[in-house]
Amino acid sequence: MEGSHKPDLRQSPVFRRLEQFVTEVRSQPAGSLGTFADFELAVRGLLMGLGREILAEELARYDVTAPEIEVEDVTYRRALRCRQTYMSACGPVTLERELYRPRGGDGRAICPLEERVGTVGGFWTPRAAREAANLVAHVTPGEAETLLREMTGMDPSKTSLDHLPKTLSAVWETNRVAFEATVRQGETIPVEATTVAISLDGVLAPMRDGEGAAKQEQTEGKRPTGPAGYREVGCATLSFYNAEGDRLSTLRWARMPEVKKVTLCAQIEAELRSVLASRPDLQLVKIADGAACNWEFLSSLEPAGEEILDFFHAAEHLKSALDAAYGEYSLGSRAAFEKHRLILKESERGVDQVIRVLTYLRKRGTGRKVVTRELRYFRNQRARMRYATYLSQNLPIGSDVLEAACKTLVAQRMKRSEMRWLSSGGQAILTLRSLIQSDRWERAWGLLSEAFKTPVLVTYQVRHLTVLKAA
Repeated sequence: MEGSHKPDLRQSPVFRRLEQFVTEVRSQPAGSLGTFADFELAVRGLLMGLGREILAEELARYDVTAPEIEVEDVTYRRALRCRQTYMSACGPVTLERELYRPRGGDGRAICPLEERVGTVGGFWTPRAAREAANLVAHVTPGEAETLLREMTGMDPSKTSLDHLPKTLSAVWETNRVAFEATVRQGETIPVEATTVAISLDGVLAPMRDGEGAAKQEQTEGKRPTGPAGYREVGCATLSFYNAEGDRLSTLRWARMPEVKKVTLCAQIEAELRSVLASRPDLQLVKIADGAACNWEFLSSLEPAGEEILDFFHAAEHLKSALDAAYGEYSLGSRAAFEKHRLILKESERGVDQVIRVLTYLRKRGTGRKVVTRELRYFRNQRARMRYATYLSQNLPIGSDVLEAACKTLVAQRMKRSEMRWLSSGGQAILTLRSLIQSDRWERAWGLLSEAFKTPVLVTYQVRHLTVLKAA
């Protein structure tokens, strides 16, 4: 029931132009047809044109022309034949294809070609969608439009590039738990890994609905943070380290603002459960700053593991106290900071020495309010500041990997000039970037692309018996 006519590409106008071009080039001196850049562009244009013809022929083979088809237990009847343009990796491809409507006439029309190929959004071929989505994950749709036009045969609009990650994200979010589990099954934990470290934090991003959300948080008794219109995007990392303390690999996640980071926390928990089921010998380390909300979750994770307060945040709090006591930018503050920072990091019970120093400085009275606040911080986090012990065991003491994730996952793409995000659009970008930066893009795309395909059964009427055959 599918079209079986296969045109001879050697007779196509594009192929003839390519042959003519090659013949003409070979018959003239080098450079006679213009600059070499002009020559490159001409060759690419002709090859892309031939590629579009080949793709159009192959796409046509996925079309179905039967009177009736069945898709997901729904019977459809042939309605009309019309032209459609698809964006392929070689550029726009236009061909005629069949449309079918549900028996009875109610409901959305479907195209068997699109269902079987797995076009994304009824416009992108699978390879084109993959390439464009990867690009939009890194740059804006406007920049992607320019780059694709300059570097490939694709010429999609800015609007179609803006919609693409949202279309992909909608499918990913619907199947996220199952997809993530499948992706994990295809991975291997480094054999030399001895430690798995989890970090959790957030970074402020400009939201289109940020001010309204901040007002809602105030109504609920929560204290808003950051500039107006900004809300916290949750970030998390899971890293493997060897016995020498060298980082081997890292998984990264980011989620748009959400109460208590519930989805992000669920992702971390599922990942850790899978890791420890495979490698129960790994030592678990939990690293974060002093935010109570982050430690509320991390402390609840089983097993207990080793809780470490990020050393760089601890050093910032130490500097804040010493600046208040000695004067910001003063030589006394600088010298005291260098001395006690080293004590905090390398001395046994170094945090206790820092607490004694801050207790003494508080009694002096200078900067008392700030010193008191920071002293409380060190006392509350004391059990997580045994840095000399951690270093002797080659455990990580900093969340620099997480800080980098906050910058590369979120800030570099979402905090550009005049950007404002809604949760759905922002998550679409963050999901793509998380998969790419976690080296999961290849496996994730295989799942995504298959999700856009739907089996089509062609119905034949033979002696009053209905027979179904996969198209």
